[in-house]
Amino acid sequence: MNNRFLRWGVYLLVAIAFAIACVLLSNWQFDRNESRAADIELVEANYDAPPVALGSVIGADGEFSPSDEWLPVTVTGEYLQDEQVLVRNRPHGGTSAFEIIVPLRAEDGTVLLINRGWVAPGEGPLPDEIAAAPTGPVEVTVRLRPGEPLPSSGRSAPEGQAPTIHLPSIAEMAGEDAIVSAYGELIDESPAPDAALGGYDKPTADPGPHLSYAIQWILFGVMGFVFIAYMIRTEVQKHREEAEGRPAPPAKKKRRDRDADAEDELLDARV
Repeated sequence: MNNRFLRWGVYLLVAIAFAIACVLLSNWQFDRNESRAADIELVEANYDAPPVALGSVIGADGEFSPSDEWLPVTVTGEYLQDEQVLVRNRPHGGTSAFEIIVPLRAEDGTVLLINRGWVAPGEGPLPDEIAAAPTGPVEVTVRLRPGEPLPSSGRSAPEGQAPTIHLPSIAEMAGEDAIVSAYGELIDESPAPDAALGGYDKPTADPGPHLSYAIQWILFGVMGFVFIAYMIRTEVQKHREEAEGRPAPPAKKKRRDRDADAEDELLDARV
């Protein structure tokens, strides 16, 4: 009896530990669902908003508020084409494309890094051709985006290229005292270039599977207790039957294979 209670106690501890793990995983998925919902709400609020001046969003201190992500702004200035930087291994068009970052010096001297679009890889390590930015004064409309961290793996890139849109590194490569809190993802530029680069689609509003995963983890935690209860009930029932002296049910006679029966008949006939 004591051994049985001890075993049941172990079963219960396992079920509790499993339930705690399921609760933690469920909360993690709930947090991811809330974060995804906030991202979608931000896109819906800012993506198609009327463009505003860059200075009304990013002031002289260069600070950028996360609530202004995707907000369209207009900047008039001149591209610094010679300081272009390629960001490698970007997933576009089913390939590891290059995104083209070109600094733009605004009329007030502010330098904003502009992501003008992407181009597919070429036969060699570089794209076969990159459409140049318009020369001279240009008015651009962009959506503001925060920069990216450096790769945690320490992955680097060849000279003139960057592994991610890490704005301080790209500004240093370009040799410009540029804004490093945000960059501009190109919407439109006037005058238009001779050839356009690949553009960017609006982020999807799909909330993802996080909510369903969270509910599934809760159900898994409950099922753990149900399974333990079933095991204990089975043991109790078996012990009760043994205590009452009930005979074990007779083993079912296996049905012999018809071919085997036929072979036995042939052997008997020969004898």
